[in-house]
Amino acid sequence: MRKRQMRNREGVETGNVNNKIADRQNRIYRRCTRCVMDTTDPKITFDADGVCDHCRNFDKNILPHWKSQENRYRELMQLAKKIRRDGRGKKYDCILGLSGGADSSYMAYLAKEVMHLRPLAFAVDTGWNLDLADGNIEKMVKGLGMDLHTEVIDQKEMNSLQLAYFQASISSCDQPQDHAIFAALYRYAVKHKIKYVLTGSNNATEFIRPPVDWIYMNDIVLMKDIQKKYGRVPLKTYPMCGMLRYRIFYERVLGMQRVFPLDYVAYDKEKANRLLHRKYGWIKYENKHYENILTRFFEGYYLPKKFGYDTRKNVLSNQILAGTVTREEALGILETPPYDPAQMQEDKAYIARKMGITAEEFDRIIARPPKTPRDYKNMLWLIRFGVWVSRRLGVERRNIRV
Repeated sequence: MRKRQMRNREGVETGNVNNKIADRQNRIYRRCTRCVMDTTDPKITFDADGVCDHCRNFDKNILPHWKSQENRYRELMQLAKKIRRDGRGKKYDCILGLSGGADSSYMAYLAKEVMHLRPLAFAVDTGWNLDLADGNIEKMVKGLGMDLHTEVIDQKEMNSLQLAYFQASISSCDQPQDHAIFAALYRYAVKHKIKYVLTGSNNATEFIRPPVDWIYMNDIVLMKDIQKKYGRVPLKTYPMCGMLRYRIFYERVLGMQRVFPLDYVAYDKEKANRLLHRKYGWIKYENKHYENILTRFFEGYYLPKKFGYDTRKNVLSNQILAGTVTREEALGILETPPYDPAQMQEDKAYIARKMGITAEEFDRIIARPPKTPRDYKNMLWLIRFGVWVSRRLGVERRNIRV
């Protein structure tokens, strides 16, 4: 039986990699006594009872506006009626991003079976999806009778930019494909004049986002600087969409609207998983975002190994606050490896080959000293301003510190 780490009543834990990270920040390692967020989030704070600011923000700014067991069915139907009305005479009244994961698949179910919309399913092939993800997309599209458009990202450009991010030695090495996915979706929507973009983002599972130090936010300036310094292939077709473009030009000028159906229902992910499996043969993944080889390696190995960051902490903390898992269950999960070590080695070798380097070269790149986005040109000031405005307008209630 694996020896458990020693914990004291204040949530201090000893004897693991997190102590080394905390030492570099001159902080004593602490873990929240309510959720499982800890001082690997550099800006986390605790009250006298050891409860972190993520939990306090949840109680103050999210819980009063979020009824986890309340279906806002009337509001959802009013929204659906508006989308159908605005889409009259068009082949599709909305577009939805479909990754094959639970959130986007359940959203597709809601769009077709509950809201009775005519969505176009949109998938982005970055070259990293598992066959399981592609199979889930196919099952959902066929089962719901939707049309599917798949945007294929140029593999030479994708792999070159991906390698550049690893060479930049920052924590946000999954940004190249994350950016391509939403940029391609928004670009297609505005080009084909599809007003409503449905997304699987939701409060039920995402009210504690990964700290910005773990996974940096969308920054087109940073991306271009990293590409300039390390990129081997010019980005001629890779889709780019900065904050100003989609927040102001796409939304305010062209009228594109993002819609979040999962926030209108009592979204219990485990119940949703069972429904999707029963009705469409959909298959659950090992962890959130593990439908993708690169993301599995990035979250399961690269972040914990190089930076001491484990994204399971914010995912599990969401579930603790939502009441779908206990803190003790979450602590038990965190004592297990993020994914199988043998699978990790296989994934690492595959990713290295795709990026055109050897596994040994990849190991040397991973071993380079960590850097942050502040070591490159960035638009941090604009992101901070955007977060401030979103909070003032009540659009963003999560505890985002930039």
